[in-house]
Amino acid sequence: MGTKRTMAEAIIASHTDDDVAIGGICRARVDFAFANDITAPPAIREFGRMGATRVFDPARTAVVADHFTPNKDIASANQVKVGREFAKKMGMHFWETGRCGVEHAFLPEQGLVLPGDIVVGADSHTCTGGALSALATGMGSTDLAYAWALGEVWLRVPETIRVEYDGEFSPWVGGKDIILSLIGRLGVEGARYMALEFAGSALRNLPMDDRFTISNMAIEAGGKAGIFVPDETILAYATARAARPFTPVYPDDGASYREVIRIDASSLVPSVALPHLPENVKPAAEVKDMKIDQVFIGSCTNGRLRDMELAAAVLKGRTTHPDVRLIVIPASYEVYNESMKRGYIQTFLDAGAVVTTPSCGPCLGGHLGILADGERCLSTSNRNFVGRMGATSSEVILAGPLVAAAGAVAGKVVDPREVVGDGFSFTA
Repeated sequence: MGTKRTMAEAIIASHTDDDVAIGGICRARVDFAFANDITAPPAIREFGRMGATRVFDPARTAVVADHFTPNKDIASANQVKVGREFAKKMGMHFWETGRCGVEHAFLPEQGLVLPGDIVVGADSHTCTGGALSALATGMGSTDLAYAWALGEVWLRVPETIRVEYDGEFSPWVGGKDIILSLIGRLGVEGARYMALEFAGSALRNLPMDDRFTISNMAIEAGGKAGIFVPDETILAYATARAARPFTPVYPDDGASYREVIRIDASSLVPSVALPHLPENVKPAAEVKDMKIDQVFIGSCTNGRLRDMELAAAVLKGRTTHPDVRLIVIPASYEVYNESMKRGYIQTFLDAGAVVTTPSCGPCLGGHLGILADGERCLSTSNRNFVGRMGATSSEVILAGPLVAAAGAVAGKVVDPREVVGDGFSFTA
């Protein structure tokens, strides 16, 4: 019969001539490799030091300028300039501000991350691509330079934790609540250098935007990748956008897993992760009297169209608390433009929010919403480490768009039902 493989093992096996065994090292062919405005310059330096003169395939390589764009200062402008000039010289993908977005939202929209792919990026949240049934993983700039030059990488074959969701999710529960509950269970090192494989009947009707959120935060449990088993929703999304042919890969029945976790979808509730780790998870309803100074809705985790829609539905006809700054950053221009057409942007503005151009912005403490000493932000981003969004004495609380928007109105962390009631419409 042959070896029974998990999703991660099967994808690696389809990209290598080496033996694929847990813990073994394989040289694997790469389908797409990219860096951003922070990680591209060191990758470009290493590319030159290797003596490389061209990338393995211009159509499968990219520089995505998203972290400090529009450029916030001279240093960031020079970083983008280095990436722009290299990409143009090599014929790689490069998009100027106004035609781009946050890499992990934008690249799947462009059909450059596809089922069955191996995708590598010089950014830890490259694992977002697992929502499209790709083995997508982050790496350092030196390894990324090697991938650009040779079209291959070395990979240690990971163990896999399979996570099966059955039953039915509450409409109040989205991708952020789903992944936070899992990280709360596993801890930030519970899946270290493992793949998370997501499956189960409850996922059948889960929108792609929620799936991207879940895969995005696999790294916050230590995961090397967070991969969804292909289904009709994934294949329809990929087929409609694909920039090249692709071949889905599936796990084998009887594959061997490090652990199989079965979760009743109906048991999950709107949740938050309190400072200073994504594993500090509590139901939003149990958090009392945590006042906030800022709310950030955006990032590669929750800056997609469904996130905008849910936030707008909460904010429709309501105003931001007078003591709170609300910052909304759509993750791409596709999201931004569609949000304008649907009236979400006007809803945000009417509620007292500032809406800015697609960018990572404050997520990494970059710009467009840095926290001062002692301030607290309720954020739809993915990390709440000490000093992540500004001053080391500031705090970040992680949440999904419903909880974040409700917090903007209430001025504190609340379960969204406390603000909008049980008769709430989930369509803005």
